[in-house]
Amino acid sequence: MGTTAFSSRNRKDALQALESETYDLLVIGGGITGAGIALDAQSRGMRTVLVEMQDFAAGTSSRSTKLVHGGLRYLKQFEIKMVAEVGKERAVVYENGPHITTPEWMLLPLYQGGTFGKISTSFGLRLYDYLAGVKRGERRHMLGRQETLDKEPLLKKEGLKGGGYYVEYRTDDARLTIEVLKKAAEHGAAAVNYMKVMEMQYDQEGKVVGAAVEDQINGKRYTIKARQVVNAAGPWVDTIRELDQSRTGKTLRLTKGIHLVFDASKFPLRQAVYFDTPDGRMLFAIPRDGKTYVGTTDTDYMGDTANPTMTEEDRSYVLAAANAMFPDLELGDRDVESSWAGLRPLIYEEGKSPSEVSRKDEIFTSPSGLKTIAGGKLTGYRKMAQHVTDLVQRELAVQGRSPFLDCQTKQMPLSGGDVGGSAGFEQFVRRCSTAGERLGLSAAAAEQLARRYGSNARQVHALLPRAQEISSQWKLPIDVSAALLYAIEGEMTVTPADFFVRRTGALFFDIDWVQRWKVPVIQAMARLLHHTAEQTAQYVQELERLLQEAVTPQH
Repeated sequence: MGTTAFSSRNRKDALQALESETYDLLVIGGGITGAGIALDAQSRGMRTVLVEMQDFAAGTSSRSTKLVHGGLRYLKQFEIKMVAEVGKERAVVYENGPHITTPEWMLLPLYQGGTFGKISTSFGLRLYDYLAGVKRGERRHMLGRQETLDKEPLLKKEGLKGGGYYVEYRTDDARLTIEVLKKAAEHGAAAVNYMKVMEMQYDQEGKVVGAAVEDQINGKRYTIKARQVVNAAGPWVDTIRELDQSRTGKTLRLTKGIHLVFDASKFPLRQAVYFDTPDGRMLFAIPRDGKTYVGTTDTDYMGDTANPTMTEEDRSYVLAAANAMFPDLELGDRDVESSWAGLRPLIYEEGKSPSEVSRKDEIFTSPSGLKTIAGGKLTGYRKMAQHVTDLVQRELAVQGRSPFLDCQTKQMPLSGGDVGGSAGFEQFVRRCSTAGERLGLSAAAAEQLARRYGSNARQVHALLPRAQEISSQWKLPIDVSAALLYAIEGEMTVTPADFFVRRTGALFFDIDWVQRWKVPVIQAMARLLHHTAEQTAQYVQELERLLQEAVTPQH
């Protein structure tokens, strides 16, 4: 495959090129929102550059509940328009990236005296099916008490009346972000991680015309010139607005959500469950690849934005809620295998509790012309991007830059998504797994690569001869070497944490695998990417901190 536009190996060249032209659009922030905007803008013909101060998806976009969900909970807040839009977008995300999105039946158990009654739930789910345009085969069923227990025998039996059964979609949020960015790069967008905006650049009239940025890897500074600038920095949007001296009016309110991961031997959940807690909040319990994860909480957050972590109070709350709903398990602190914490950048509303604050997105334009997108949901990323890009396109037309195409992303497969749509995906996996086995991979490894990378698995297969050298030199399994090589050359992976947390998700869902292969992976990356001894030490420290935080609560 050689080096692509999205390779860490040619990061230096990509940085040099940043200063050589005036872009139509500079996007600040490499989470799902920024990624979506970069893809939409570049595919319409706008020259687009995106910068991210950490790794792509390192903030909120790798720390969600990992559901592209239709927003059932917003029916409770009567946000009908949001349910309709988010529900329809869910199907779009699934069709464009079946390798990163999986339909998952969700059980909503109904209890005597609980938040949800049978009639209101039946009506709510029916309304949801209608608003979200749910396919016939995925429409909700109402279940009796015994049918509900048959689906999930671990549920609390006392007071159980029945259940609602409906479809949500599970995703890997960080991989979704990466696949959107890779697609933007295929269209010609420039995107660079570890590139921090230090100050905004203005013309004589005080209009924003770019930014001074600093490479967080080597400390070099660059100036990027752009006709339009969009601030999609998630939890950091107010920081960017401060640089622009336009943090006025509505501001962000950060709330934290945490998830705990258990091995299936400790928490053998068969069926994803959406349940209410004694204090009226809602949590998910979801089985995934031999693990079960439970979350999320919703508490105001004032700490370090780059590094939210689980506290003892968070852990106790989720354990208590899980034990109340699944009383036979008697889960304790020692059963928690891993955890993650993430921040929701919500728009501040006076007098509302964290879980009541709207998840709506809003766009603010400052006097300098800086456009800020705040709030919003993972599921609605493509539609949010369309709204922002429409606005940018109108402004560019005023500046004499046009014509551009209309939005192209509704039926555009993401990178890795050329698998014949959702209907063709399983057949693709079978074909691709067979091809992988012929090349010497085990059946399990071949299938895992096919499911993770979709149609890009062929590129991973093409790397197997070179991966063989890495395997023999650092005693790594061949599939790990191939995934690592592809992560570096096709997914702009710079640090071991990028690989273990955001390119594979292993730190959350297979922490033992990280412990087993971290040393050889770090050594191989140091050689392949010419890390200095000092950088390697720093990356080792970062990974160890993340491994520690995943299991040990902060006080």
